[in-house]
Amino acid sequence: MAQTNQTNRRFVLNERPKGAPDANTLRLETVDIPKPGAGEMLLRTVYLSLDPYMRGRMSDAKSYATPVEIGGVMTGQVVAEVVESQLDGFAKGDYVLSGSGWQDYAISDGAQVLNLGRAPENPSWSLGILGMPGYTAYAGLLKLGEPKPGETVVVAAASGPVGATVGQIAKIKGCRVVGVAGGAEKCAHVVEALGFDACIDHKAEDFEAQLAAACPDGIDVYFENVGGRVLYGVLPLLNPFARMPVCGMVAWYNLTGAPEGPDHGPQILSTILRMKVKVQGFIIFDSFPIELYQEFSEAMTGWLKEGKVRYKEQVVEGLEAAPEAFGDLLAGRNFGKMVVKVG
Repeated sequence: MAQTNQTNRRFVLNERPKGAPDANTLRLETVDIPKPGAGEMLLRTVYLSLDPYMRGRMSDAKSYATPVEIGGVMTGQVVAEVVESQLDGFAKGDYVLSGSGWQDYAISDGAQVLNLGRAPENPSWSLGILGMPGYTAYAGLLKLGEPKPGETVVVAAASGPVGATVGQIAKIKGCRVVGVAGGAEKCAHVVEALGFDACIDHKAEDFEAQLAAACPDGIDVYFENVGGRVLYGVLPLLNPFARMPVCGMVAWYNLTGAPEGPDHGPQILSTILRMKVKVQGFIIFDSFPIELYQEFSEAMTGWLKEGKVRYKEQVVEGLEAAPEAFGDLLAGRNFGKMVVKVG
């Protein structure tokens, strides 16, 4: 069923998942399109962003953000078109960046909504390279990782929207960059298209040995967004005073208990102690002032125009395809930034 101007389709949280989300986690509803009142506008979703953090919002465990309520619309950033506006600063036909979630239509009072103008070039990029993932890469690497020319930077999930951007910025800053990705196709893309010095397949039996060979001078910055085997392979290679920005742990998001295998807690903490490693977790819009976003936007726009940064996007057609696509994302079956073309 395609988007129409008669009804509003929306995915709501049907139950909290135990492990990976399944067919019962989200429920598709069809309701009336809401009507904007004074000081409000009606938004029509054009693109929906799919991001790993959404798995955490399905859980009611203590976290940095309020979980989605049972029966509530699944959260998510969108690029939307203004259909009707009674709000200063927003007119019919404007495109906006909003947090209105997994639905065709939403009412907004303009809070935390960015006006993208009437005809933005590549509007979906505001959900990726010019949006939250790109900003996460920029701020996390430069403000927390503090890479210096000649240092070795290792990036997990290197073909994804954050990892790919981290690595390309590190190359701009004069670093040796080693990516980690899943499969030969992704690794080839990371080296040949994105310009990394090397990329290691984390599915390889000898992954740890390959990583060590690619980092003969050790690792100075490890940008962490995966956890699991990649983290354990990195630990022995960290140099004294290495920096580790942490923005995600996608390998563990679906765990219902402790990870299988030995307890790596002592290894992790003893490495941090002995190597004097600086580990900093961050949530991008909580951890960095909005003023830095303007710096990022200007820098990234310039790098894209100059061809110094390349961007890969995977577009999924139709809101109804979002739950399956989200499962693919959590399982690492995406290739590039995943967005859903809703309308």
